[in-house]
Amino acid sequence: MDPNVIKLAMGAGGPTGPEPKLYVWGKNNYGQLGLNDRTSRSTPTQVGSLKNWEKAFNSRNASFSIKTDASLWAWGENNVGGLGLGDTTSRSSPVQVGSGTNWLSISNSEGQFALAIKTDNTLWAVGNNSFYGGGGQLGLGDTTARSTFTQVGSLSNWATVSSGYRATLAVKTDGTIWSWGYGYAGQLGLGNATNYSSPKQIGSLTNWSKVSLGQRHTLSIKTDGTLWAWGTNTNGQLGNGNTSRFRSPIQIGSGTNWSKVSANNTSSLAIKTDGTIWAWGRNNYGQLGLGDTTDRSSPVQIGTATNWSDVSGGDASTIALKTDGTIWSWGRNLNGQLGLGNTTDRSSPVQIGTATNWATIASGAYHVVATTI
Repeated sequence: MDPNVIKLAMGAGGPTGPEPKLYVWGKNNYGQLGLNDRTSRSTPTQVGSLKNWEKAFNSRNASFSIKTDASLWAWGENNVGGLGLGDTTSRSSPVQVGSGTNWLSISNSEGQFALAIKTDNTLWAVGNNSFYGGGGQLGLGDTTARSTFTQVGSLSNWATVSSGYRATLAVKTDGTIWSWGYGYAGQLGLGNATNYSSPKQIGSLTNWSKVSLGQRHTLSIKTDGTLWAWGTNTNGQLGNGNTSRFRSPIQIGSGTNWSKVSANNTSSLAIKTDGTIWAWGRNNYGQLGLGDTTDRSSPVQIGTATNWSDVSGGDASTIALKTDGTIWSWGRNLNGQLGLGNTTDRSSPVQIGTATNWATIASGAYHVVATTI
């Protein structure tokens, strides 16, 4: 899940500039909400009183956030050192990761590991690094776990990264795309089912732009706006009209207006340049937002709105943002992860509250981290 990871430019603030706040809701069994307890919440709850949280990042049972000073903070499950704090102690409140103030983005996954990019475009990894007899999802040439961030190679040309279920995909500034980790399901896009513990280039093209890795499938957009997918396709999550697995990238349709993607557990969501939002794949909890629980194997538009700006999917739930600063949710709601004040599932988008100042969203498996301006 890509990321489950969403980054948005901060909007204009008042006379004193933006004052971004951090909000959380959903499951909290490991303290992943950062509220200094382990009590779940079903409505957005502010973390502390600080107003310098800029970006939100999320995984299954852990959370990360980058502040306006580019410092990195982490909390939640830490059984294998995935928070990057040098130990394996879980935290229920935000703790700064090191002392650096040069963090740009991070993608942490349900596999208890994370990949991060710094402002100098270097790539760093931490956490779990094995899966059965293979793995290597940290890209460090081995299968040894790390509890502090370790640089992946020595290059400084990484642009974006997405970590999924024991695998990682990344795009470089030159438009090449790379993958490593657990490859059995074909999610690495390398045409085989082999694990790799170091980055391997997918093909030779230099026009890849964005990537999102789900549990065992990958979505990517090229600079020409075309949509591509590969990996497991049991529920039609690749979007090519069938349920056949593909271990190399295949184009989805012929459109050239795809803008953003979110590969979730076994479903997919995407936004086009016209502001419409689309969904396909598994739909057992209504996570596609189409008003039913029927799977789809091709992209289907959600409603008719043309003002969607970002989307982030969890295990079977979805959080999305509109250009007017409102936030919406749908899908599974067992732990209150939809933020609607209850635990009722929804199969169509429902607005969370009435606020119009939401800026970034990140959905984990069962909880959400978001910032406002």
